[in-house]
Amino acid sequence: MRLFYKAFLLSGLFLFSSCAAFFNQPVFQEPSRTGEFSKSTQTLLDLPPAAQPVEVGVYNFSDQTGQYKAVENGSTFSTAVSQGGTTILIKALEDSGWFIPLERENFNNLSTERNIIRNTKQEYIKNLNPNEPPLPPLLYAGLLLEGGVISYDTNIITGGIGARYFGLGGSSKYRQDRITVYLRAVSTNNGEILKTVYVSKTILSQAIDANFFRFVKFQRLLEAETGITQNEPVQLAMKDAIEKAVHDLIIEGIQKQFWSSQGGKEVNDQLVADYIAEKKKDESTLLFDRMQVGRDAVNSLGISGGVNLPDNDYSTQNLGFLGRLEYQRRFGRYFNANLMASVFRIDNGDQYSNVFGSLDINGQFALLPNDKLTPFIYAGPGVIISLLDPKNDNKFDTGEPFFKIQYGLGLEYFISNKIGIKIFGDHNLVFTDKLEKAVSGKRNDFYYNIGVGLNYYFKL
Repeated sequence: MRLFYKAFLLSGLFLFSSCAAFFNQPVFQEPSRTGEFSKSTQTLLDLPPAAQPVEVGVYNFSDQTGQYKAVENGSTFSTAVSQGGTTILIKALEDSGWFIPLERENFNNLSTERNIIRNTKQEYIKNLNPNEPPLPPLLYAGLLLEGGVISYDTNIITGGIGARYFGLGGSSKYRQDRITVYLRAVSTNNGEILKTVYVSKTILSQAIDANFFRFVKFQRLLEAETGITQNEPVQLAMKDAIEKAVHDLIIEGIQKQFWSSQGGKEVNDQLVADYIAEKKKDESTLLFDRMQVGRDAVNSLGISGGVNLPDNDYSTQNLGFLGRLEYQRRFGRYFNANLMASVFRIDNGDQYSNVFGSLDINGQFALLPNDKLTPFIYAGPGVIISLLDPKNDNKFDTGEPFFKIQYGLGLEYFISNKIGIKIFGDHNLVFTDKLEKAVSGKRNDFYYNIGVGLNYYFKL
């Protein structure tokens, strides 16, 4: 029966740890299919029609990275990215409907074929209709598109997680690469570079595996493993980046009034407004998807609530409430100074309970000051006093002040430029063992504060 349960557990592990591998195994040959859309293809196709498509020529849009495909052992002569960037760009230009792409990559082939046609007609003109018109002239481009794939960065993020217990285990790994393209529009009239756009795209690779290794009987070893690896196609990522670059070039050309949509000013303004909003968001996002937030305000007011946990001479140590008001001023990019007023309860159950107030001055250091999610650390001196008299029915009666120091850390998330939500925790070291009216041992009294708060940022 135990063997049956182990087999059942193993089957369940295989089923749920890599179900994609079991239900989509490529065991049969598949027919050819139309190429997949990238994330930007539909956006490009959804553009409104152009008032007048522009003739463009693309001589070369190539791999400028010079990189070869990475392998763990040895070397390879396979390039890291596709060498067909020109072909992908021409397809994107055609799909947009805003450009008329002209053949320039293999112009010698086109020119040779036209010469063959012309010479053949001249040699056999007697057998042809004398009224037949000559070859029409070639179209010329009013715009040249240049650029290429300028960067392919591997392993910009790698990581994973795994666990094993009594021969049963699994793991997950991931890797992220990044491809970058530049695209510029050049006027054939005077050679002026009209616009340059820059687009990057991440490429994700993932691997999941599970394994089982167990002696089920004496000299009977059961071992099994399964897994799946998924790699985002580099060609599809390159297509996505190029299509995004074409889309951005069209919108920025509308913004500069180089061309227009059939809908006129109203449609143009809407396209530009949507693009500016998207671009502003993209430009505020750092590498690794870190969001930036402007820090124009130098002052903030905050309110917080949470719990207090004493660490003193009594055996009973319960959670008490915490309320806090805070004023903060920024000095420079990383450093803040704040003044905090707190009210909290130290609760030792039936042994001792009292409400205290504290006034603290802290220096605060923001580790990522322009990120939307920023961690911070702080420390400074303070003073604490008792607000109630436990011996007199807990009536309001301030007691002797005690000095202390505190240090802590927290994490703040900015909803907007003016509003931030934070969580924090600090450790308070009081310079006395008399805080809770009991002196025992050599150690002074401590307590911890943990809470959440809201900050409002403003200018004076």
